[in-house]
Amino acid sequence: MVLTGCGTGGQADRASRGDGAHRAERGQPAPMPPDGGGRAAEGDSERGREGEQKGEEQGDFAPPADYLSTFALDVDTASYGYARRALGEGRLPDPAAVRPEEFVNSFRQDYPRPKGDGFTVTVDGARMENTAEKGADGNGDWSLVRVGLATRTSSRTAARPPAAMTFVVDVSGSMAEPGRLDLVKESLGLLTDQLRDDDSIALVTFSGEAETRLPMSRLGGQRDHIHQIIDGLEPGDSTNVGAGVSTGYDVAVEGRRKGANNRVVLLSDALANTGDTDADAILERIDTSRREYGITLFGVGVGSDYGDQLMERLTNRGDGHTTYVSTPAQARKVFVDQLPAHAELRARDAKAQVAFDPQTVKEFRLIGYENRAVADDDFRDDQVDGGEVGPGHTVTALYAVRLREGASGHIATATVRWLDPRTRAPHEATGAVEAAVLQRDLWSSESAPRLRVSATAAYFAQALRGAETPGALRLGELAERAEGLARTTEDASVQQLAKSIRQADKLTAQ
Repeated sequence: MVLTGCGTGGQADRASRGDGAHRAERGQPAPMPPDGGGRAAEGDSERGREGEQKGEEQGDFAPPADYLSTFALDVDTASYGYARRALGEGRLPDPAAVRPEEFVNSFRQDYPRPKGDGFTVTVDGARMENTAEKGADGNGDWSLVRVGLATRTSSRTAARPPAAMTFVVDVSGSMAEPGRLDLVKESLGLLTDQLRDDDSIALVTFSGEAETRLPMSRLGGQRDHIHQIIDGLEPGDSTNVGAGVSTGYDVAVEGRRKGANNRVVLLSDALANTGDTDADAILERIDTSRREYGITLFGVGVGSDYGDQLMERLTNRGDGHTTYVSTPAQARKVFVDQLPAHAELRARDAKAQVAFDPQTVKEFRLIGYENRAVADDDFRDDQVDGGEVGPGHTVTALYAVRLREGASGHIATATVRWLDPRTRAPHEATGAVEAAVLQRDLWSSESAPRLRVSATAAYFAQALRGAETPGALRLGELAERAEGLARTTEDASVQQLAKSIRQADKLTAQ
């Protein structure tokens, strides 16, 4: 079922106890139960029915706090890209660097798109037959609920505001490894040829210290000069990420353009070893520039050894996102196919809140999004940071949901709230799901193929980080599911997922 719309109606904002929707510093994992579990105390069901009746009178659904789940949107994919590289090199990724939402969001979805800025909201799901974990009362009747959000796509020829991008490039000694600085230089060269004449770029490099190689300059008439600067980049010594980010933001602020999309792009292995090596010492500069000047941060990770958690914390605070590249093909996808089109925004400070119906839902678990948690009562506080989302993005959140016996009717309502990227006016869209939708078996042909791809990616991530998840399959069986889905979808990225699961299965068996 897909329901879309905008409005300013007020849903009761309440502090959450059990679903992991705590107030959390963006980029820091919230102190939550594994997988964001939520379960009400005795008596909550009746209070929920009272709240629902009250909400229906107001045209809104308002469950008790234990049945709310709130998080900032995340379009990062770096965790999956880096895990793929690690597995390809014959090693398991660090469990701390595995984020299930980034695995899930690495795959194409088929959600409908809105006609303007903002989102469509799709909520669906299926029943899990092979439940690996029982509930507190021994009941294993779990389902998987998918909340899908999508923005309108764009093209290189579509009208958009000009871009003002400050590239902050790591030229430390560690970047001399093949597949690091050489890949960065190739990527920047490709992007220089893709951007428009009225776009502007600046270039800052850092190793032990930071250096401005190019102040903010229009592309028109400057392309040859910019190519010369890029071609001349050579690796240095230590990695002073703090100096690079600070200087990069100084250049971005000085060269910012009114009416343009002002962005800092950090290209690094994020292995800080000198200067301010703690993210906390860098975050304040990023946050100030985001709030005062609207400058956002996009992180591109490279290297077999990669400071994934540092990069993610920096981009979280910069209201941006991260990706990871290790091959020329991946770099071309990011810098030729994605970044020029994503020079514009569809939404700022976007957050989602899912309200589960206590009459039909006994408990639920959000899979991933731990470090994107937002307090429930901050959902409609537009001063609280959310996520930046560009054209053509999809965001998927998966919940393991245990229904009450004989449940029928309404299961959950999902609401996304965002600020218009130009006017900063708030907007909302909603979608809902009914119990009848969850009668289909997750792994049967009756379930949507892309739902099954999402489930496969999520279960794979959970296995890599050693988390227990209702409905989880063994890696070998999961690889078979992925191989079947690759044939069904004819999607090369799903075939690569199957390959990565096979690699992980062999490594864990050793």
